[in-house]
Amino acid sequence: MQKKHVSFFLTIAFWEGISLLILLGVAVPVKYLLSEPILVKYVGWAHGVLFVLYMLLLLNVWIKESWKFDFVIWAGLASLIPFGTFYLEKQVRKKHTQVD
Repeated sequence: MQKKHVSFFLTIAFWEGISLLILLGVAVPVKYLLSEPILVKYVGWAHGVLFVLYMLLLLNVWIKESWKFDFVIWAGLASLIPFGTFYLEKQVRKKHTQVD
């Protein structure tokens, strides 16, 4: 069973990943292909909030779970790569299943 703070981090990681995909896969193409920047404004704002929350929760989980520094750096970089947070979720679930 996962701890509540890890589960919440993974939930935010999922939505941060979704927001990045929508931003890069929908909003940015609409902005440049259809000259309609409104989606970038709102999706970008939502993604920014989720990104900041992701980083704060990553810091929280790092402290509470004593994750290794290199894993935390990798987790931070995963939020910048499309589909990165989905891969991270699998790694964290695997890590916490082995420990529990």
